[in-house]
Amino acid sequence: MKILIPGSFDPPTNGHIDVIKRCSKIFTEILVGVVVNPSKESLFSREERSSMLEEIFKDYKNIKVMSFEGLLVDFASKNSVDAIVKGLRAMTDFDYEFQMAQANSTLAGFETIFIPSSPEFGYLSSSMVKEIHSFGGDVSSLVPSEVLKRLNNE
Repeated sequence: MKILIPGSFDPPTNGHIDVIKRCSKIFTEILVGVVVNPSKESLFSREERSSMLEEIFKDYKNIKVMSFEGLLVDFASKNSVDAIVKGLRAMTDFDYEFQMAQANSTLAGFETIFIPSSPEFGYLSSSMVKEIHSFGGDVSSLVPSEVLKRLNNE
């Protein structure tokens, strides 16, 4: 089964990496879709985010990283995925993602599979990492080393 795991990954966190790795053990093909949202100002460019993820997953033969703009369902259709996977941290994630899952089902018939975050990453978000880092805090336990290098080279 080929799945799509979409996200902004700005920056990729250990929580993102955990969900993707866990999915790689379950599904035959994983497409990590780096979303380009023109209404959001990103810390890292699309190329930088994709590059970090490619570096992190370079040894995983069943994981491919691509970036996209536009509707998720159009990207999913174009890449022949069977389902969309979303990681969930808390009930607030579920409320939003449930609505998106229903929209994606209505628009193009895509099923969404929810994967709960591992307990140690339940609080972790890219926004939190960016905020902690902007105030000089230590985020080394929150992101992979490839991401930490990029954060510290800005």
